[in-house]
Amino acid sequence: MSHYPFDESYDSYRTVDLHSRAAAASPYELVLQLFDGLLDEMARARGHIQARRYQQKGQSLEKCLQILNGLNGALDHDNGGEVVQGLARLYDYCIYRISDVSVTLSLEGLDEVTGLLGVLREGWEGVNANRR
Repeated sequence: MSHYPFDESYDSYRTVDLHSRAAAASPYELVLQLFDGLLDEMARARGHIQARRYQQKGQSLEKCLQILNGLNGALDHDNGGEVVQGLARLYDYCIYRISDVSVTLSLEGLDEVTGLLGVLREGWEGVNANRR
């Protein structure tokens, strides 16, 4: 399936907008932006699975895995204690489930991960609000 010119223009606009927002963001806001992008991509992957667009599903899930790996890699294991260990286990679980969904096409599995990530995002939003 070919991209329409609008799709490419919109993707370019989103990329420029994301770069400008990221440049002005605090570390907490940056994590929130990553979660927003991750949750958007999860929704996109769900739509691809439902529409049987398997190539696009694979691309969306790969983006999700990259974001999760980035979030996992950014954890401060030396100073984070139990909270960081818990987050690392949760990120690893989400990575495992997304990899499974890529093969099984399980919408339930995708919804489970989306729910977990939504709760994590709310937690980060609370941390960001409390620092102000």
